[in-house]
Amino acid sequence: MPVDLHTLYPRLIHLMLDTVFVVDRDNQIVFVSDACETLLGYRACELVGTSITDYMHPDDLAMTRASIVRVMSGQPHYDFRNRYIRKDGGVVHILWAACWSDEANARIGVARDVTAQHQAEAELRFLAHHDPLTRLANRARFKERLDAALAAARRHGRPLALLFLDINDFKQINDNHGHAMGDRVLCALARRLESCVGVADTVARMGGDEFTVLLPDCAAPEVIAERVAQILATMAEPLGDGFAGIDTPSCSIGVACFPEHGSEADVLLRHADGHMYRVKRQRAAAG
Repeated sequence: MPVDLHTLYPRLIHLMLDTVFVVDRDNQIVFVSDACETLLGYRACELVGTSITDYMHPDDLAMTRASIVRVMSGQPHYDFRNRYIRKDGGVVHILWAACWSDEANARIGVARDVTAQHQAEAELRFLAHHDPLTRLANRARFKERLDAALAAARRHGRPLALLFLDINDFKQINDNHGHAMGDRVLCALARRLESCVGVADTVARMGGDEFTVLLPDCAAPEVIAERVAQILATMAEPLGDGFAGIDTPSCSIGVACFPEHGSEADVLLRHADGHMYRVKRQRAAAG
C-alpha cells in the first residue's frame, strides 16, 4: 500500500528541529511548527494570529523589513540572519531560509537557532586580538594600536607615552602555589591595571607576566610620573579574599616617550623594556 505523503507532511513538519513559519502579506503568523517553543519560548497557539515583527529585535527591524520586501518580490533569501526576543527576554540569533508562495499567498520561512555558533564566532574574533587568559589586548592588537597612535602623533605633532610593566618575582607564585593560582593572580592584576587607565588608553598582555600600557595623549613628565605612581600603588594593594598566603607582588615599570626615545613602535618598545629591566636591577640591588 503506497504511503500517503499528504497526511504525513504535517507530522513531518512538526518533527523538524528547525521552526517553520508561514506569514501572510500583513506579517501575521498563520502557521508555525511546534519547534517554535524551543526557539522562542512560545507555544504555536500563542504565536498564530500575531505579527511576526513583534518578536524581532528592534535593532534588526530595518534590515529584516528589507529582506521581507526581497522575499515578497519573488527573490528567495536562504542565508539571512537576525535576532528575535524570546518569551523569557533572552535574545536568539536565527538563520533563515525564506521564499514567497503564490499558491499560499504567504511567505514561508524555516528558522534555525544559531546562537551558539554566533557566540563561538564572536569568541574567535575576540581571541584574534585578545589574550585568552586576562582578556586584555594581545601583542598583535597592541602593536596595531601603537602604530595607529604613532601615526596620529606624527600627523598632529603630539607626544605619547608607552609603559612596559613586569611583575616582580612572579615565578615564585607559580613555583609555590601552582600555575592555576598564578593565572588567577595575573587576571586580578590585569583588572587593576585596566582600572588605572582611561578609555583612550590601551592595556595589553605581551606574554607571561609582562604588560604594556599605551598613553596616547600623555605629554608632561610629571603627568607620566603620576600615572606610574598610581599604577604602582594600585598594583601593590593586598590581593584580598581567595589569595590566602600570597603576598601581593610588586611590579617594575619602564617608560618610553615619543618623540624623545624614538619614532618607531619597535624602538619605543625596546626602550621601555630596557628601562623596565634597569628599574628591576636597581630594585634587586637595593635589596
